Amino acid sequence: MRGKDGDDNALDGNKVTLATASTSALLDRRSRSEFADDTASPLVEVENLTVSFTRGGSTIHALRGVSLSIAPGEIVGLVGESGSGKSVLGLSLLGLHRRTAGLQMTGSVRVGGVDMVRATHEEQRLVRKRHLGAVFQDPMSSLNPTMRVGRQVAEAAGSLEAAEELLGIVGIPDPKSRLRAFPHELSGGLRQRVMIAMAIAGSPSLIVADEPTTALDVTVQAQILELVARLRDELSTSFLFVTHDLGVAAEIADRIVVMYAGKVAEVGPASAMLGGPSHPYSLGLLRSRLLLGTDRERPIRTLPGEPPDPRTISPGCAFMPRCSFARPECAETEPVLRAVVGPEQHLAACHALGEPEPDSASADLLQPWPVHDAVRAPTELVLLGVEKSFTVRSGLHSRSLKAVRGIDLELREGEAIALVGESGCGKSTLLRLIAGLQQPDAGTIDLARDVRPQMVFQDPGSSLTPWLTIGDLIADRLRAEKVPAREHAERAKAALALVGLPDEVSRARVGQLSGGQRQRAALARAIVIPPRVLLCDEPTSALDVSLAATVLNLIGELRRELGMAVIFVTHDLAAARVVADRIAVMYLGKVVDIGTAAELTDRPLHPYAAALLATVPGTGRRVRLAGDPASALDIPDGCSFHPRCAHAQPTCACEEPVLTSLGDGPWARQVACPIVLSRLGDPSANTRPLE
Repeated sequence: MRGKDGDDNALDGNKVTLATASTSALLDRRSRSEFADDTASPLVEVENLTVSFTRGGSTIHALRGVSLSIAPGEIVGLVGESGSGKSVLGLSLLGLHRRTAGLQMTGSVRVGGVDMVRATHEEQRLVRKRHLGAVFQDPMSSLNPTMRVGRQVAEAAGSLEAAEELLGIVGIPDPKSRLRAFPHELSGGLRQRVMIAMAIAGSPSLIVADEPTTALDVTVQAQILELVARLRDELSTSFLFVTHDLGVAAEIADRIVVMYAGKVAEVGPASAMLGGPSHPYSLGLLRSRLLLGTDRERPIRTLPGEPPDPRTISPGCAFMPRCSFARPECAETEPVLRAVVGPEQHLAACHALGEPEPDSASADLLQPWPVHDAVRAPTELVLLGVEKSFTVRSGLHSRSLKAVRGIDLELREGEAIALVGESGCGKSTLLRLIAGLQQPDAGTIDLARDVRPQMVFQDPGSSLTPWLTIGDLIADRLRAEKVPAREHAERAKAALALVGLPDEVSRARVGQLSGGQRQRAALARAIVIPPRVLLCDEPTSALDVSLAATVLNLIGELRRELGMAVIFVTHDLAAARVVADRIAVMYLGKVVDIGTAAELTDRPLHPYAAALLATVPGTGRRVRLAGDPASALDIPDGCSFHPRCAHAQPTCACEEPVLTSLGDGPWARQVACPIVLSRLGDPSANTRPLE
């Protein structure tokens, strides 16, 4: 199967052997490593590590007595909510904290026998150069935007020839041409692979990967996880893989370490942790994770409360205020790691280890959502033939980027529609067109009378004015609607209460709130005057699983209480299934498959929809979506998906498919694939969807 550049895709789901010459060279350098051949001892040994920072007169306790080890060739998944200390631990392994103002460190972090806590700056630099690599969450903040990719990789690899080899190793199509690209000209997945290429350039024994897949599409996430596994298998590279998703960690890691409030709460084999974690916090993380089988008729199970303030250390167990197993001794004595009955090296720090779960924690206590028959409700929004293009200039030349290409869609009162697809498919552009932030080039957007959509963006930290208080931000919305000033404070208080925030948040600025609080504040601003249509652009993609579940529940509650219609943009099909009545799958500016949420996720018809579902972690399916999405600057003739489709026929390159209804009514299933339509229309054909 061939990608958009015409090259065999290195990550098409089958195990691909790394380029022989490059792999051999890397392995030769690895064999000369000072400690890579010492397989009898751990590669990394962290003992009783404590890290704190003094800022603004307060001490932030980031790590509190952490101990762990990483063996040669082992992948260790590091899991926990934001603020649990995951990134601080990763940076401590890399020795990148030493010059931080107000830093205090005790304990030891031995990497290949060198203690990165006590080593000199030169000793640390030498360890990083010879034995360590790093891949961070946002490659755009790590890559120099003014330098071509080839030059940046060559700085780590030694030459452009070596850089080209490395880009090939990490599965980048047409690596020679990619050397000339700037970072902004690559997709998120390609930029992350460039970072991995730079990380393995020095043949490191250990790579610290800090949330490398958090905000990526599920297809790109699957490719990155597969690449990490290949590097471990074929180059014996060890990984500390930092993530907030226990399921993702279980898919890639040999062992999982769960952290909470700067301490290790549980550590054990990945299979045991996914099958039955022993610590109540690990159990809560696992249950908050969305799966395709999650009950969509009830609210998602979430962890109550929020992580503790790292500026204060309370006696006893830090998780006690959120724990359904809590007992009096939890408030007095801090639990220590002790063995769990079962697999070896499975430890948990909990006083109630081995006890049955209290009845109060039962999922049956979550009441089902009230039934709402949106299919019979009045229409709030109708899109007919909506198109939008942008002019992209490069030097003296300009090209047309076709972001949205003829969208027809209908939204009814109280209905929720999820728009799903890879980055660049036009989801966010379509939302901006509906919100009136941009104007369509063709087609019509008809809103019912007095409908003015409100939008909630992906990153509230950048969409909310940082120098205004949350109360002022909400008051701005009220002033725009000509609400009397005397009502502002009370209306703001009521809106914050509706999203679960206390009144004092109105006096805080955006920078003083956690990620979950910011997203809820953005929702409060949007609903302070209840809109009839709420537009949500990836509001949970960068949140912890527990916070994401809380925000999804909140959107569900607000939708039902206020009677709002919702359009929810996401790349997570499991989230789409839970939050939406219908799901529309988009590819390169077009809807290719649309149906009820349960119907589409249970039985995807379009090959692209089936491939997206196959990349959701934990499905057990083997299908992988080949190649990168075609560029919206150069859309293929005929079916835009045909270069990546395993079922493509010669006619697919010539004839553009039309979205065709398979039944009657506003919620009838629709698909844009003549191959699928022909199979469904032939009684003798296999009626299973294409996969």
